[in-house]
Amino acid sequence: MQRSPKTDRQDAGVVLITGSARRIGAAIAHRLHAAGYTLALHYRHSADTMQALVDELEAARTGSTLMLQADLEDESAPKALIEAVLARFGRLDGLINNASAFFDTPLSSATVAQWHTLLATNAQAPFFLAQQAAPALRDSGGAIVNLADYYAEHPQPDGIIHAASKAALIAVTRGLATALAPDVRVNAIAPGAICWPEEGKSQTAQQALLARVPMGRTGTPDDIAETVQFLLEGAGYMTGQVLYVDGGRSATG
Repeated sequence: MQRSPKTDRQDAGVVLITGSARRIGAAIAHRLHAAGYTLALHYRHSADTMQALVDELEAARTGSTLMLQADLEDESAPKALIEAVLARFGRLDGLINNASAFFDTPLSSATVAQWHTLLATNAQAPFFLAQQAAPALRDSGGAIVNLADYYAEHPQPDGIIHAASKAALIAVTRGLATALAPDVRVNAIAPGAICWPEEGKSQTAQQALLARVPMGRTGTPDDIAETVQFLLEGAGYMTGQVLYVDGGRSATG
């Protein structure tokens, strides 16, 4: 069933966010924490950055976070993460599958190992996290938000496997929405140009991309975090949907 509107912003619920140490994940954490959520914050490698975020959030509200390290390629990780959240907080109201792997995989040099890494992180882990979280989310009338990608439906030549993994995540989103209805809503967000790749993108390439964005600028991690909060708290009759937060780029084909 759908949860009643939240009235106590210091007890908005418990949410697990994967890949939450930096960039979009950290923005989601900041926004949801400010809205009163208790957060289980997953990371893989960025321990120092994760600790700094947790220290900041704990300074604002003691006992409001749980820091969890896991490699999402490990098949045992989903069960361990959900068990840790429930052992600490006794409930789960939201799952944000934000953690993502990305690197170029040109057709001429792509490997089976790259395929497995991208599919394991971007599609396999979200599915099995949802599987493990489903009983608790049904109890709370919670929601799942998956972070997909504009390129899931617009693959680039050097990113075919990444696009395939995110397209799989969209299929997972729609399948879970039917499997978990009516108790749990499951939706996805497909960001456009929000954060440039960390390995860098030339100024020329950035400008060429932005020329195809009707709003003429990059978005921000806060744009995604705002949409995540909307899908958690509002959107009561929305499930199985993909929201493109891309400045209108998807509208241009």
